[in-house]
Amino acid sequence: MTHILAIDQGTTSTRAIIFDTAMSVVASAQEEFAQHFPQSGWVEHDPADLWATTAATCRSALEKSGGAQIAAIGITNQRETTVVWDRKTGKPIYNAIVWQDRRSSPLCQTLKAEGFEETVTGRTGLLLDPYFSGTKLAWLLDNIEGARARAEAGELAFGTVDSWLVWNLTGGKVHVSDATNAARTMLYDIRKGRWSKSICDRLGIPMSLLPEVRDCAADFGETRPDLFGRPIPILGIAGDQQAATVGQACFSPGMLKSTYGTGCFALINTGATPVRSQNRLLTTIAYQLEGKPTYALEGSIFIAGAVVQWLRDGLRIIRDAQETQPLAERADPTQNVVLVPAFTGLGAPYWNAECRGAIFGLTRNSGPEEFARAALESVGFQTRDLLAAMQADMAGADDAGLRDTPEATLRVDGGMSASGFAMQFLSDIIGARVDRPKVLETTALGAAWLAGHRAGVYPAQAEFADRWALDRSFLPAMDDATRSAKYAAWQRAVDATMRF
Repeated sequence: MTHILAIDQGTTSTRAIIFDTAMSVVASAQEEFAQHFPQSGWVEHDPADLWATTAATCRSALEKSGGAQIAAIGITNQRETTVVWDRKTGKPIYNAIVWQDRRSSPLCQTLKAEGFEETVTGRTGLLLDPYFSGTKLAWLLDNIEGARARAEAGELAFGTVDSWLVWNLTGGKVHVSDATNAARTMLYDIRKGRWSKSICDRLGIPMSLLPEVRDCAADFGETRPDLFGRPIPILGIAGDQQAATVGQACFSPGMLKSTYGTGCFALINTGATPVRSQNRLLTTIAYQLEGKPTYALEGSIFIAGAVVQWLRDGLRIIRDAQETQPLAERADPTQNVVLVPAFTGLGAPYWNAECRGAIFGLTRNSGPEEFARAALESVGFQTRDLLAAMQADMAGADDAGLRDTPEATLRVDGGMSASGFAMQFLSDIIGARVDRPKVLETTALGAAWLAGHRAGVYPAQAEFADRWALDRSFLPAMDDATRSAKYAAWQRAVDATMRF
């Protein structure tokens, strides 16, 4: 048994990737699934689609691998997305409410007015925002007929996507999550390592709904024998951004990575120290091994790669994501078009759930080229916002060993990091080196390492970190005056967007 199967269940597609003993990809499969938008600001998935694409891509990857012997499965997943299902039948009571969904904003506003955010932040490291699972779960219990009574009777189970997949993979035998996904629910005390009764009580959430929380590398049960021909142990789970942190080998305090998928998520390792942000970033768990959590500061951007999907599916000015870079390169350099992609509100460090996207600086000559450039540049601008907040938080950290970080190098991954234009602009606008690894699938690699290390197939942290390989470095080439002017224009655009 020499191979590891990584399941990467994302926001718009599901992938299965098989890694060999050298942690090289030997086979993969991917399937997109439908997005549902029943109302403005609402985003849903059919849980059956999440499970069906997982099973299908795993079988496809195994078939392509030519008989790879799988030692273990690792899972990484879109975080915060909320599923509730019947414990007996396994049938969901409603669609999965996606992390991007804003329907619980009124509840968040009520809780803030009560002064409850201090309790939430103190225990969970998070802010009171509809982004997280807790208020989504409360909405389901309050709005789906009979849900609350069934929950109080112990008939229902709640989970983020990892829990939902494990439940189905094991035939309903195991209801678990890992510490990184639990830390994103707004229900988990990240310092005490347990569900918060006071938060659950305030949201009206019976604790019998909640899964058991385990380390990122742990025994999560075995797959049903009929799925893949024999039972396979599930030995690793981490939320997608935490899995990418592991895959980028950011094991030392001060190491920083940014992942560009549907959204953008920057994490800085703070070690055993849960640094409380003074700049509206999130304190979270980077990973937990052998019962010991390693903490991180995180900045979350809701729209990164999704802005390219908007160019394709909304404006229809491209047919494929790869067309974006050539378009951007042909944009008129004299035009300063700025796009604020607040399609589902703004994340860190603004946390404005109500504002929506806007475009500034349009002229009669503005066209697809300028829209493409503005879309790619918006990701760089938002990343600079996050890094500035991180630098301020780390400079004020109580642990003197964490000061003067993050490092001068940003490690990047995710689909959008393949764009040389986007990564060069990122380096230019933050004024720092950007390193792109040879393996861009670091999210799946992180999940594979967690499971593979637990299975005895992969090496310990230090050797794994030594294997990290650079593909390309991007160095800043923009002069200070241009950088300052462009970022000032972005800040004005964000301010105007939030005032609208």
